Amino acid sequence: MTETSARPKRRVPYWDNAKWLAMALVVVGHAIQPLALESDVALVPYLVIYAFHMPFFGVISGYFTTDRPGGKQYGRVIGDLLVPYVLFETIWSVVESLVQGSWSYNPVTPSWTLWFLLALAGFRVALPVIARLRWPLLWAVALAIVIGYFDDVDQTFSMMRAIQMLPFFVLGWELRRRDVMHHWLDRTHVRGIRAGAVAVFAAAVGLAALWPDLWRDMSLRHWLFLDRAYEEIAVGGEWWDGGIRLVIMLVTVALIAAAMVLVPRRRTFFTDWGAATMSIYLLHTFVLYWPREFDWLRDLSGEWWTLPAAVVGGLLLTMLLSTRVVRAATRWLVEPNVRWLMRRERDKAPATRPTATVTDGDAVR
Repeated sequence: MTETSARPKRRVPYWDNAKWLAMALVVVGHAIQPLALESDVALVPYLVIYAFHMPFFGVISGYFTTDRPGGKQYGRVIGDLLVPYVLFETIWSVVESLVQGSWSYNPVTPSWTLWFLLALAGFRVALPVIARLRWPLLWAVALAIVIGYFDDVDQTFSMMRAIQMLPFFVLGWELRRRDVMHHWLDRTHVRGIRAGAVAVFAAAVGLAALWPDLWRDMSLRHWLFLDRAYEEIAVGGEWWDGGIRLVIMLVTVALIAAAMVLVPRRRTFFTDWGAATMSIYLLHTFVLYWPREFDWLRDLSGEWWTLPAAVVGGLLLTMLLSTRVVRAATRWLVEPNVRWLMRRERDKAPATRPTATVTDGDAVR
């Protein structure tokens, strides 16, 4: 999902591991979501996962995005993101129309997970402009906090979510620009740091488990969705809501840092699957849509085995969609051939240099 023209010449196992693990969290999070609405036990892993899993992908995406504009870069935006978005948005419209019994097609409002494709497209186009600013990360954070005060910014073209996700994308780009990860990948002694990362996640789990009623009352899951203005959230509408957003962002960054520390740096059994994240992201929702739509899991939320079954099921689904068979069978849809849509090099107008006009004054000189 994150390869661009700026990717390294050779694949680094660490990044493929990170992408696959992040995608596994996406699938597991969606699998346990119906349970989290009813069960305090399921709410704990749900909140921890949703606190950082998509921002984690935002960081990875930013790391592999170039700030140098060019035709190839923008061509990948069209082929890798916008065309799949249109295709899958159309498919989702058909599926939901069949289930609901009435036709509805609104391509400017993304269905379910498709918002991230539009957000990435906007990020890649905007990054060359953002990179020209001083303190780009600071400006991205400020914009993400301020935008929550405007209730007229909605999910049209995924605008609210994209703007609130932007700081994590810029953070990933800053990590690449400042060569931060090079020092981590070359570091030899990491046990102490990884123990600290485990402690960070343990603290997050403890906080989520300690006050489940508080998190429900303040609609924390809606804060983590990044998809609405402050006054649309249960306790929103106060001047200090921007402070809540900032605190949540800091917690998210801490969890992302801990996750990046815990990601294996060597090849693993799932390293090669890291190249299949687009397939997993776009296809897993078609499997999970039915238990979510018809409350199959939610009706069983009182059973002790439903949470571990949903977690294992989410992991198995991620592994299945990572296989070469599934990738080969769906490549035509997930990675459509858009060469016919692109203008060929020989069709482009030749570049011409401006010619200087000699004036009488120039001739005198």
